[in-house]
Amino acid sequence: MTEHLIVFPDRETAEDVADGLREDGFDDVRVVREALAGEDDAEDHEWGVLVQEEMVVDESRPVAQGLRDRFAALAQERGGWYDPDPAG
Repeated sequence: MTEHLIVFPDRETAEDVADGLREDGFDDVRVVREALAGEDDAEDHEWGVLVQEEMVVDESRPVAQGLRDRFAALAQERGGWYDPDPAG
């Protein structure tokens, strides 16, 4: 299973992106509140879209790289950033 985190500054964008990914067939997509390092104020927390994909087990393969590229482009288009290894 692979995990991907796409972070956005506002909840509306995160929910819109999550809805779009669900429509595209991703089953395990959640919107989460992300506290960034060094930020104590709840107002500074950003919104993340956590995508877990069980069908991709080898992250060195083209499918996994394609997902990383897609999520990175999606983050850039919507004013966010992409974390390819949120557990790491």
